[in-house]
Order: sequence, then structure tokens, then C-alpha cells
Amino acid sequence: MKRFENKVVVVTGASRGIGQAICAAFGREGALVAGVARSDLTETGAKVTAAGGTFLAVNADLATGSQSEAAGLIAGILKQTGRVDALVNNAGIIRRAPAVDFSEADWNAVLQTNLSSPFFLCQAVAKWWLTGGREQAPAGSRLKLVNIASLLSFQGGITVPAYTASKHGIAGVTKALANEWAKERINVNAIAPGYIATDNTQALRDDAKRNQSILDRIPEARWGQPEDIAGGCVFLASGDADYFNGAVINIDGGWLGR
Repeated sequence: MKRFENKVVVVTGASRGIGQAICAAFGREGALVAGVARSDLTETGAKVTAAGGTFLAVNADLATGSQSEAAGLIAGILKQTGRVDALVNNAGIIRRAPAVDFSEADWNAVLQTNLSSPFFLCQAVAKWWLTGGREQAPAGSRLKLVNIASLLSFQGGITVPAYTASKHGIAGVTKALANEWAKERINVNAIAPGYIATDNTQALRDDAKRNQSILDRIPEARWGQPEDIAGGCVFLASGDADYFNGAVINIDGGWLGR
């Protein structure tokens, strides 16, 4: 039996890259995947259905970091699906500039998308769970919340102060929510991807010197692929990870161990 048959998984930032790979991975496990993105989700939907899952496209912009918009988004999904078994907060942006030149607009945009929205989405799903959702779920089942952190949840990075702040924040929020909600049958964990070949890292890969310096430090000697992250998300959302709470797991080809 597939691990997520008859289960609903919400994935943000689902239109490409890591988010699309996560959606497809849950599709292979039989999930109804609610993919959230501001851009077209046709390709992701095709990948999920081809993998054996069911796909619900949800067009939404998480850039405001609004509590009310996050609550409305989750309410809309619940109206169509009746339940949420797992939420993967993957949506994120990055802005690059030296710290002395970093603009207020870029700072706010990154923090709202990368930190505020994930927190308020977790809040909205947990509120549903605690006010009736848990009673509707199969006996003993748990709500799974998975945040996408980063190597920059542990390190400082270069010319990405807002991104670093947001990803340190995600690690902290993950632990804080786990402390409050573990007793409520809610697991809150995070995956910290290493250097993954996505749109967000295109600038690094295009810089020959920087690209080589990154590869020189990764014991695997390669950039990660989005699919390398998807399996960790499926694991944390599954029953195999019921005693994981407040963990930030790095999937980085050995970068942090170097």
C-alpha cells in the first residue's frame, strides 16, 4: 500500500524545482497533492498524476506574509479536500546584494515570503487540527508540518543577509512550534537543503569560480537535484518519522560535515 493513499498533502512553491519534485514524490505515494504557486501548475499536475497521485492546483501569492491570506488559503483547500495530513512549506525567494546596499524592499520581501508565510500557514493548519480536524482523522494519526530551511540556517552566506535571517528564523520557528504542539500529535520538522540546482542558485552556477569553490567543498562533488530533497520530505511526513520533532535535517551531499 502506498504510504499517502487517502491523504492530503499541501506543498507551496510547487510550480518548479524542489517544490515540483516534492509534489511528484508524494504523488508516487498515492497522495492528493494540493500544489500552491503563483505561476502555472500544469506541468506539476501532469507529473503528479503520471506518478499515480491526484493533483489540486491552487494559485496563490505568498509574498505578502499575511496571516489572513494564509488562513484563507488553508480554508479554501480544506473546503475542497476536507482535511490536511501534511504541509510542506517550500516556497521561497532570494535577493543578492552586499549588506551595506541591501534595500528595505528586498529585506521585507524575503522575510515575508520565507518566514512569515510559512509560520502563518503552519498556524492555520494547526488551528484546524486543534479545533476539530484531529477528531476527524484516523485514530492515532498525526499532522505533519515540514519546513524547508537551508544550509544558511547554520551559516552566514555571502551577500544574502535577508535570506540568511529568514532561514535561521525557519529553524527557530520549527523548534518553537514543535515544543508547543508535539503533545497535540503534531510533528514539526525541517529539511535544510545543500546546494541544489534550481533557479535560486543559477547565479552561483553561472559564476565559474564560485561554482568550482562550492563543488570543491561538497564530498559528493556534485550539485544536488530537487529529487534529492523530496525523499526527506516524504519521510518526515510519514509515520516512520512520528518521533521526529523540532529536527532540522541537512541534505547537502556532506557539505556541513566537511
